[in-house]
Amino acid sequence: MTLLDLGRIRLFRTVLGPEEGLPVLLVHGWGGDGREWSAHAEALADRFRVIVPDLRGHGRSEVPAEGNTPVEMADDLAALLGRPGIGPVLVVGHSMGGQVVNLLAVRHPGLVRSVIALDPAHGAHGKEVAGIPGRLAQYGARGARAAAEFVGGAFSRNAPAGLRTAHVRTVLGTPDHVIAQAYAGMYTDPDAVGIRPYSEAYLRRRTHRSLTVWTSAEAAAWERGTLHVPGSRVDHWPDTGHYLHEEHPERTVRLIQDWAAGEARTEPGRS
Repeated sequence: MTLLDLGRIRLFRTVLGPEEGLPVLLVHGWGGDGREWSAHAEALADRFRVIVPDLRGHGRSEVPAEGNTPVEMADDLAALLGRPGIGPVLVVGHSMGGQVVNLLAVRHPGLVRSVIALDPAHGAHGKEVAGIPGRLAQYGARGARAAAEFVGGAFSRNAPAGLRTAHVRTVLGTPDHVIAQAYAGMYTDPDAVGIRPYSEAYLRRRTHRSLTVWTSAEAAAWERGTLHVPGSRVDHWPDTGHYLHEEHPERTVRLIQDWAAGEARTEPGRS
């Protein structure tokens, strides 16, 4: 059964790979769903126990009327990972999913081995912050249609054919209120951590080894200054669109495999 009733929410998830394999959780971003991890999950499943959820309000998971925010999503994943037989996991998240997995590590540290965040939705500053109220107003008024305009512009010219269209279709299928609530949950709610000073405070609460990959050199330089756990690092992939894991799936799989090889020599939750 792939739709699990966790008490607080019903989440859709798929699981691939051997039960004895190191568990790896792959988390999609805003307006997406777990299908974007399909190629990665298949490539990793020969060695790892790969868990791919659809976050609340997204894909095939339950769509609540309220509470479609990264904090609630992180707590949903905690309920999923707290089930018997799963154990601490390597968590990997893209964009909003990168914020979600970092929140999971801060709020539920015993469930996490380490964190990989790909172009995460934190560290906003400058012009990006100035534009947040206007974007939130657009998402409140036009929902998924406004989000699709952002998503459509988030790819490099070298992105694989069909990738842009697939993501635009997916985001257009996401309920309008989920789009607006999730964006507010990232940047404007009282517990939001997407703006740089709040991002810095929550990243410094993270006690796990972490690997963050940015497409922005400035963001990579900023996040390097937040690292305090030995063994953590920040990489920069230039000339890549926001959906870097899908523009470069084989490189992303190698990144996860190499990081996981280090995890095999490290106790969960320790540097």
